[in-house]
Amino acid sequence: METSTQVLVIGAGIVGCSTAYHLARLGTTDVVVVEQGPLFATGGSTAHAPGLVFQTNGSQLLTELAQDTVRTFGELELDGQPCFHQVGGIEVAATQQRWDDLHRKLGLTAAWGVDGELLDPGQVRDRIPQIDPDRIFGGLHVPTDGIAKPVRAGEAMARDARRRGVRFLERTAVTGFDVQDGRIRAVHTDRGDIAVQTVLCCAGIWGPRIGRLAGVSVPVQPLAHQYAVTGHVPGLTGTDEVSQPILRHQDSSMYFRQAHDRYGIGSYQHRAIPVRSADLAPTAAPGDGAEAPSSGGGWAGMASVHEFTPADFDVPWKDARELLPVLADAEIAEGMNGLFLFTADGMPVLGPSAEVDNFWLGESVWITHSAGVGRALAEWLVRGHPGTDLRAADVRRFDPFAHSPAYVTERGSQSFREVYDVLHPQQPPEHPRPLRTSPFYPREQELGAFFLEASGWERPHWYTANSGMLGDHEHAAPGPWAARYWSPIAVAEHHATRERAAMYDMTSLPRAEVSGPGALDLLQRLTTGNLDRKPGYVTYTLMLDDTAGVRADITVARLERDLFQVGCNGPRDIAWLREHAEPGTAVRDITGGTCCVGLWGPRARDVLGELTDDDISHDGFRFFRTKRLHVGEVPVTALRLSYVGELGWELYASAEFGLRLWDLLAAAGAEHGIVPAGRAAFNNLRLEKGYRAWGTDMWSRHDPDEAGLAFAVKTDKGDFLGRDALLRRRERPPQRKLCCLTVDDGAVLMGSEPVFTAERADAVGFTTSTGYGHSVGASLAYAWLPAELSGPGTALQVSYFDRRHPATVVADPVFDPDMHRMRC
Repeated sequence: METSTQVLVIGAGIVGCSTAYHLARLGTTDVVVVEQGPLFATGGSTAHAPGLVFQTNGSQLLTELAQDTVRTFGELELDGQPCFHQVGGIEVAATQQRWDDLHRKLGLTAAWGVDGELLDPGQVRDRIPQIDPDRIFGGLHVPTDGIAKPVRAGEAMARDARRRGVRFLERTAVTGFDVQDGRIRAVHTDRGDIAVQTVLCCAGIWGPRIGRLAGVSVPVQPLAHQYAVTGHVPGLTGTDEVSQPILRHQDSSMYFRQAHDRYGIGSYQHRAIPVRSADLAPTAAPGDGAEAPSSGGGWAGMASVHEFTPADFDVPWKDARELLPVLADAEIAEGMNGLFLFTADGMPVLGPSAEVDNFWLGESVWITHSAGVGRALAEWLVRGHPGTDLRAADVRRFDPFAHSPAYVTERGSQSFREVYDVLHPQQPPEHPRPLRTSPFYPREQELGAFFLEASGWERPHWYTANSGMLGDHEHAAPGPWAARYWSPIAVAEHHATRERAAMYDMTSLPRAEVSGPGALDLLQRLTTGNLDRKPGYVTYTLMLDDTAGVRADITVARLERDLFQVGCNGPRDIAWLREHAEPGTAVRDITGGTCCVGLWGPRARDVLGELTDDDISHDGFRFFRTKRLHVGEVPVTALRLSYVGELGWELYASAEFGLRLWDLLAAAGAEHGIVPAGRAAFNNLRLEKGYRAWGTDMWSRHDPDEAGLAFAVKTDKGDFLGRDALLRRRERPPQRKLCCLTVDDGAVLMGSEPVFTAERADAVGFTTSTGYGHSVGASLAYAWLPAELSGPGTALQVSYFDRRHPATVVADPVFDPDMHRMRC
C-alpha cells in the first residue's frame, strides 16, 4: 500500500487513465491512481460506454478535445488489438430543418479544422447499405470519426503509465480526506492513508460523493441513457467488429453502431431519468463493455447500469426499424439503462475547485473527449496552464446557485433532452425561470421586454413598448436562423441610442469589490494596466496567464485608496483574484446586491443633469473617471464609460434603490426621448465600435497584440503576470490577428463560420462576433485571420449554411474611430 504521492487520481476509468498517461509522459510519475473496483473494467461508465468518438460540435473546445482523442486512441493498441476503429461517422437528416442544420454544421467542421462532406441519400446508402434512402435528405460524413474501445484504451494508457512509474491500486475505496487550512494533506482509503500534494477526482458518477467527503461541490447529474443490442442483422458480417460508420439519427435522438453482426442502438428520446449520486452503490462489478455483452448479461452487477425499461424504448425501436428496414425481423437481445454524467450547460467539469486549493476535478467527460481532457488536465497540473483554453469547462465558471441540487438536476436533465436537438446559439433554457432578476424587472415586464437568460439572469433583448418607432428607420432583416431571436424593434432601439438616449439594464455584469491594504498590489500584479492612480480613475485592463494569453478583460474603478470596483466576465475572474490575494486583501462578489443602468446617448448628460447637483460637464466629469453622487435620492457610483460608443455613464446602486433609480431616469428622460433598450441593440452598437467580448472574440489562446488590445498593456509599469512571456512574443510579429469584416452582400451571420480565400480550399480563419451595423449600413463580422490577410481591402469569403458570401477586411472600428461621441 502506498503511503504518499505527489498526485493522487481517484478513478481508473478512461479519464483517470488518460490523465495518468499524460502526466507520466510529461515527466510527472509520482502518481497513484486508486480505483474502488477492479482494473480496468471498473464497473463505471467507461465499462459500458459504446465508444462513439465524433468531432463535429458547435464548441471549438469540444471539437479540439475530440480531435486529440482521435489522435491518441489511434496510436494505442493493447496486446496487438486496436483501441480505435476509424470507420467514420454520418449524421443523417430526416427533416428539412435538420438538413439545413447539417449545411451549417459543415461550416463548423471547416472552421475547427475537421474534414467533412455532405452526402446525398444514395451516398449514405453506399456506406450503410441497411438504411432506407427515401427517409433521409442526406448526411454529414466525417471520415476521421470512429469507435473507441474504452476499457482497452484505458488499460493501454495505464500500462504505459505504469512503465514510467505510475502506480495503480484496485479495490481501494476513498473514505475521507484530511483537510487542513483549505488543503488536503492526506486521503483516507479502506486500505490506509496516503499523504498527497494534489488530488484529482475522476470518479465519474461517484464524483459528487467523493466531493462531499472533501467539502467540494461537484455540479454534475447522473442520468440513465438507454442502450440496446439487437440480435443478428442480415447484411452485417461478424468477421469485423465494426466496419460501418457511426450512424446518428438525430431527428429521433438516436445513434447506431455496428457490433459484429448486430447493431448497438442508443437513445436520448426517452424521458430524463436522473439518479441521486447518494443512492449509487459504492462499489462496482466488472463489465465487458457495451459493444458486445455476453449472453449471460455482460452488464450484470455493474453499479453504473440500471435495469432496461422496455416501454421507454418502444418509440425509438419503431423509429429504428423505419430508418433501417432490415431491423423489421430483428429483436432486441439485451438492453440497459446506463448511467453517465450531465451538467447544466452540457460541458465537462474540470480544474481546481473553489473550495479546496489542491482538490481538482475531471468529471462529466464523454469518451469522445476523454483523451483530450486527460492531456489538458495533465498539462494544467504540470505547467500551470492547459495547452488549450478550458474556460467553458472550468468548474469555477458556475455561480453558487448553479451548485444547488435542484438546479443541477433540472438543467442536467434538460441537457440530456437536448443532446441531439437543433439548438440555436441564443436559445435559452426553459427552467427554472425566472431565477435571477434585477430590481428593474417589474418595469421591464410592464414595458413588454423579451427576455433571454444568461448565468441565471433574465436579460431584456428588446421592448415591445418601442414598437411604435419601427417606421423611423429602414432596416435589412436577417435570414431565418439569425432572426430566430431577433426583432426589428432592436433596430429602433439602436438608432434611439445613437440619436437620443437609452437605458440599459447592465445588472448582470459580474463585479467584485477588492479592498484592504494589499488591494492595489494584487491588481497591479494581475493586470496589464497601471492602476496606481489616484481615486476617481477607471482603467480598462487585461489579466494574462503566464503564457501572455488573455485570461480576461476587466474594468477597474479606484473608489478609495484601498477600495476598488472590478467589472469582471464571470465567477472565474473573481476566483482568480481570490486565488492570488494575500491575507488582509478581501475580494467580494457584489453583483447580486447591486444593480446597474447604462445611461447612454447624445442626450445622456441632459437626462442625468436634471437629477444631480454634481458637475457632470465634460471637464467636471471626464471620460474614464468615477464619482459617487446622488441621482435624486439614490446614492450612485457613476463610471463615465460606454460599451456602445456614446456619451454616458454606468450608474451603480445598491439593489434596494434600483427601482427608484430606474423610475427617476425614465421620468427625467421623457422629454429627451429616452427609451429602454435591450441586449440586441447593445450587441450591434458595441460591434460597430469594435469593442471585444472576452470569451467570444479573444481568450487565453490569444495575446493582446493579436486581439487588437495592445493599448491596454503598460509594460513599463513594472512586473505583472504574463509580462515576460508577452515581451518574448513581441520578438516576432503576430502570426494572426482579430479583424473586422464587412459581409458585402448584407447577409447577417451568427459566428463560428469559416473564412476562405478564393485561392485556398481549406479555411483560413473563423468568425467570432457578428451582427448588423445599423449606423453604418453594413453586416459586420469579426474574424481570426492570418496576419498576411489582415490588411484593409483584403477580399475573402465567409461560408454560412454552406453558401459563400463575399467579405472584405476593413479598418477597425467602423464607427466613430476617433471617439468624439464618447468624449464630448
